[in-house]
Amino acid sequence: MSTVADKLAKKSTRKTGGKQVRLRLVYIDFWSAVKLSFLAAVALAIVTIVSFFLIYLVLQATGILAGADEFVGQITDGAVSIAALMGLPQVMAFAAVVAILNLIVVTVLGAVVAGIYNLAVKVTGGLLVGFMSN
Repeated sequence: MSTVADKLAKKSTRKTGGKQVRLRLVYIDFWSAVKLSFLAAVALAIVTIVSFFLIYLVLQATGILAGADEFVGQITDGAVSIAALMGLPQVMAFAAVVAILNLIVVTVLGAVVAGIYNLAVKVTGGLLVGFMSN
């Protein structure tokens, strides 16, 4: 069973200036994966909240929300008001709920992926990674 890294190592017959090492990644620590995925989820949550805020400001500044409110008011004879349903507090509360749900899902997915990789390593032997020092 020949891998791409094996083929590249055989092709490179000339001496290199640094030492070349090939290592296999055979284990991902569960708690390290959880911590890293939680950190990525926090960054994603911040981006989500800021993007909801900026999109709301753009829709408010361009008058799209006012136009939608007027359109829905004409259809429902004034029974439903988009402006009352989609104010800044409601939008930011929805953004916070979405960010918290994403935080939970991304953290759990990071743990699941680490577990699946650790199980797959038993079958595949791991990921071959090449390093070279200059």
